[in-house]
Amino acid sequence: MLKKKEYANGQKVYLLEDSYLTYYFEDGTVKSKGPFINDMMEGEWIFYRKTGELWQVGHFKENVKHGRWVRYDRENQIEYDEEFNEGKIIKKK
Repeated sequence: MLKKKEYANGQKVYLLEDSYLTYYFEDGTVKSKGPFINDMMEGEWIFYRKTGELWQVGHFKENVKHGRWVRYDRENQIEYDEEFNEGKIIKKK
């Protein structure tokens, strides 16, 4: 799953430390971060916009959306709030 190691400008695409993976935008700001176990996204992941603002928080189970996913708009208000079970939406608020 982890392929490209650096952007053309030399910035790391990701950093994996102690089963915790952080992805970066080309300018070095954090894009997303969360547990990465057995080459799969697991547990709670946090995603950011290029501006550094919180974009969404969601949960994975073996690389598949599983559990609550909340997306925030640019005013930090909840844009949507969904519940997933093995990648399928089961509840939408």
